[in-house]
Amino acid sequence: MEVEPNKVYYMAHIVSRINELIGSSRVNRDVKSNNTGNAIGFKKDMWIWQYDEWPNFTWDSDDLAPLLRGVTQLQGRLLGKIDNLGSEQSLESALDAQLQNIVQSSAIEGETLNVESVRSSLARRLGVKDAGLSNTTAQTEGLADLLLDATQNHSEDLTSDRLFKWHRYLFSVDEDSSFSFESINVGELRGDEPMQVVSGPHHKRTVHFEAPSREGLEAQVNDFLNWLSDSRSDTLLDPLLRAGLAHFWFVTLHPFDDGNGRLARAVSDYVLAQGEQQSIRYYAMAASIMDKRASYYDILESTQKGGVDITSWMKWFLETLKETFDSSLSKVDLVLQKARFWQSHGQDGLKPEQVKVLNRLLDAGPGGFEGGLSAKKYQSLAKVSKATATRHIAELLEKDCVVKLEGGGRSTKYDINWS
Repeated sequence: MEVEPNKVYYMAHIVSRINELIGSSRVNRDVKSNNTGNAIGFKKDMWIWQYDEWPNFTWDSDDLAPLLRGVTQLQGRLLGKIDNLGSEQSLESALDAQLQNIVQSSAIEGETLNVESVRSSLARRLGVKDAGLSNTTAQTEGLADLLLDATQNHSEDLTSDRLFKWHRYLFSVDEDSSFSFESINVGELRGDEPMQVVSGPHHKRTVHFEAPSREGLEAQVNDFLNWLSDSRSDTLLDPLLRAGLAHFWFVTLHPFDDGNGRLARAVSDYVLAQGEQQSIRYYAMAASIMDKRASYYDILESTQKGGVDITSWMKWFLETLKETFDSSLSKVDLVLQKARFWQSHGQDGLKPEQVKVLNRLLDAGPGGFEGGLSAKKYQSLAKVSKATATRHIAELLEKDCVVKLEGGGRSTKYDINWS
């Protein structure tokens, strides 16, 4: 295989930086292939796993370097700010992030979960008060177990038995349920049928993805799991790139009949937790993926159809992680602002109705309460009379809890005194 300066060549178990090589040429992309499906050169209609180089992935380290630095800095800022959260705030932030991770990861696959049931399953495990507000199901219990096993037990190797346990978590069913997953091999590798993702009518279908054949799949999964274990101590492979590579490699193998996307995202959560040495997750990458689901499938499809250079996927993964960290930083900043507000006003002798409305404004963030707070909105939120609403707002103004907004129109508008 010919190599190129400044490109990382990942040889499944060995990371090798090729910066020192001089005079090397680009990987040959001429169109040639043999009848067995193994690549001799580049061919557009070949899948990535059909190349001789598979799974020796490459990427352009120089192209990714600026983005990688920026994402790493954001990650550091987020972890640093989390240290400033109180224990109760920390647990609530973790609960919210992991709730979003579970709900949105399923939503990416078109499945809608009962949010309150998922919250109860998570809250009880995290030790958050009011954990039993909603009934849980075997499904939400299993999804909570999966995510928390991936993040809290990140120091343990991902073995095939553990991976099969994760798969069973995805398809947990209540004992009294009439529903079953008879068409899915739960907790074991997929069947012998070809694994394809297709669209369009039968006579003119488009194959968006085809997974490696069932023959030899056990060996390929074991190779992946061995790499996952060995690469933990690889100082030449950045932890964020390792997470992106793990995600892509797993979803390409598509080892199960169903649930491969959700498990790929769980694997990347597992790898990110290893890199951070954090057992509690304060961000939800699945939510960012859901926001751009179409481009997620597009980049996976396009990267599957070329050679083993996955620079475009790595860039997409890092950009999405950057958006995730940005969003989480904003949320943590809001939690800290809310904490500072109540440190200043917690002893003001406020009425329960006033506390309720203030918390609504605080949760919305600066400028986030559309149109500002009016006496009419206060009346509706607090369930009080118009006269009481006006009096309560006047008291909040006097105690510097809220300020008047300019340009209120026919009625005066207010927001939290954020200063």
